[in-house]
Amino acid sequence: MSTATLLASPGFGLGLRPSHYNEILAATPATTGVDWFEILSENYMVPGGKPLTMLDRIRQDYPMVMHGVSLSVGTPQGPSDDYLRALKKLMDRVQPLWVSDHLCWTGTHGKNMHDLFPLPYTEEAVAAVVRNVRRVQDYLERPILLENVSSYLSFTTDTFKEWDFVAAVAEQSDSLILLDVNNVYVSSVNHGFDPQTYLRALPARRVRQIHLAGHSAQAGCIIDTHDQPVADPVWALYADALRRFGEVATMIERDDNIPPIAELAAELRRARQLAAAVMTEQEAA
Repeated sequence: MSTATLLASPGFGLGLRPSHYNEILAATPATTGVDWFEILSENYMVPGGKPLTMLDRIRQDYPMVMHGVSLSVGTPQGPSDDYLRALKKLMDRVQPLWVSDHLCWTGTHGKNMHDLFPLPYTEEAVAAVVRNVRRVQDYLERPILLENVSSYLSFTTDTFKEWDFVAAVAEQSDSLILLDVNNVYVSSVNHGFDPQTYLRALPARRVRQIHLAGHSAQAGCIIDTHDQPVADPVWALYADALRRFGEVATMIERDDNIPPIAELAAELRRARQLAAAVMTEQEAA
């Protein structure tokens, strides 16, 4: 499957959150400054009800991106057939610009533990993930994006660096990368590596979306909490990512302490302005 089949749409988006439904419906794309919304796939993989009703109304005005948290491509058995059927049903309904999930595992033997667990960075893990991703992409008939997760531990069995693991999975499965810049920064602090090394190792042609989010300091490390504004070091790393990967679709994530949409739109404007400045800088170079 060629990555050329993906509908590439740069621009700047926000996560669609229920607390913003009414604000979004009362505004227009011009006033919100949002180019597209990213939905949490599992919230809408339901037979009916208010979430789907609101989604259908909002997507009349905004393109949508689907982002899952339960694909669990890191387990040996991969996602269940039931999960894939529900995901494809939603995809057919929403017609998203692209579909993404996380490079991790979330449970095993049919049990979802509702967390994003890191993988050991080994050849065996690469092979298992690649096998699962190819199956998913064949079923959905499109490439998917996989997001790097934040981590707080490492495995003694690791034979890859994280960035080389991410690159190997993308290249061998012919999938794409959702680069979470905040997660790169969080892990770089917690594990003591240079985040620039991470950016340089990724295949630029496969990076199709960027996440920006906030984090919190806790007990000697920093945690990817998504409950704060984007921190200054993450903005700086985002600028470096733009210099490396060019204009990439970018989204602000907020999952807790969710402010009015106008406050998030202001952060989104900062991302847009920073991207424009970097592109101008590169054109002048």
